[in-house]
Amino acid sequence: MLRNKKILLGVTGGIAAYKTANLIREFRKAGASVRVVMTNAATYFISPVTLSALSEGPVIADTFPDLHHWQISSDTWHITLGEWADIFLIAPATANTIAKIAYGVADNPVTIMALSIRCPIVISPAMDTFMWENKATQENISKLIQRGISVLEPEVGELASGLKGKGRLPELKSIVKAVDEILKKQKMILKGKKILVTAGPTYEPIDPVRFIGNRSSGKMGFAIARASAKLGADVTLITGPTTLETPMNVKRINIETADEMFKYTKKYMRTSDVIIMSAAVSDFKPIQKSKRKIKKENLKEENLTIELKKNPDILEYLGRHKLKNQILVGFALETENEIEYARKKLKNKNLDFIVVNNPLLKGAGFGYDTNIITLIDKKGKIKNFKILPKELLAEKLMSIISEKLLNLK
Repeated sequence: MLRNKKILLGVTGGIAAYKTANLIREFRKAGASVRVVMTNAATYFISPVTLSALSEGPVIADTFPDLHHWQISSDTWHITLGEWADIFLIAPATANTIAKIAYGVADNPVTIMALSIRCPIVISPAMDTFMWENKATQENISKLIQRGISVLEPEVGELASGLKGKGRLPELKSIVKAVDEILKKQKMILKGKKILVTAGPTYEPIDPVRFIGNRSSGKMGFAIARASAKLGADVTLITGPTTLETPMNVKRINIETADEMFKYTKKYMRTSDVIIMSAAVSDFKPIQKSKRKIKKENLKEENLTIELKKNPDILEYLGRHKLKNQILVGFALETENEIEYARKKLKNKNLDFIVVNNPLLKGAGFGYDTNIITLIDKKGKIKNFKILPKELLAEKLMSIISEKLLNLK
């Protein structure tokens, strides 16, 4: 199952650390090679000697070598292991380690590897239920997921405290299976391909304080960028204002207005194999922007009139100037007659695919971590997707788009 795969196992200081001895044996029975890094706290639960014997390799349990040892190596182990591993599994992952990785702290072998590793990272949290459910832990988990780190949900059962609840390390065979599935997904089928993704809202300033914008969170576009990068593509993400973390291995360009998005989209369009326009670009902008805050006390009348003009239609421009064998994907947010309007946009903008959704449906549209979409291709073929996490929808979309790209002649 994992034949010839190289697994780097990070062990942290939780009671479930004792299970890693058998976890190593399970990985090796599946055909994998295993190397181990540990935190100092983990050594209180299981000996590095035990894990070294089972993995048949050296175990890194301290950042620096023992100065009293007869042989001192200056080997940059974090670089060597970072290049060696196919996947980095942290099991068990304590709340402390999760917090450190979320904020980029590198003060032990496990957290150092989390920053220097080049392969996918998987964490398997194990802790008391109250620690797992704590808002701080959940926020840190969300940060890691946004960066593209896979999280294996802890199981419900009896904990070391004697209490029952969510927080147990998953069964070892489940961990092995999850690692195998993640590795199977890591086929770099888009290596050498360039993908341009736009995401988030645009803000059109009225004055230095106010603007015309929309409720787009950028979550769908960021998920698409992340899914593309996981397939090995060279990804550029042009995004409006958002608080989302930049996905791993993605080049991010921050913009604010539709004109700025137009500028950078034109800059990168000719070198892109696929362009995915998921941004919610403002249709209009004020004709005049006030240099100072508009104060209501200075208004001569009760009403304030703001004249608007159309923003450039970026998608229409891309459709008109689309290159041969370039794939263009548009998005449509409609509250009625979704399929009819989407088909019209697909044809008028010269798109290869259009993704349409209705924000009035529960769990779809702006702000949600889930979405309900319909994908229509150039031939009119319709594929409906039920409510799913945006991360999973992005993977499914990229699977379809990748197949189309790789079959172009």
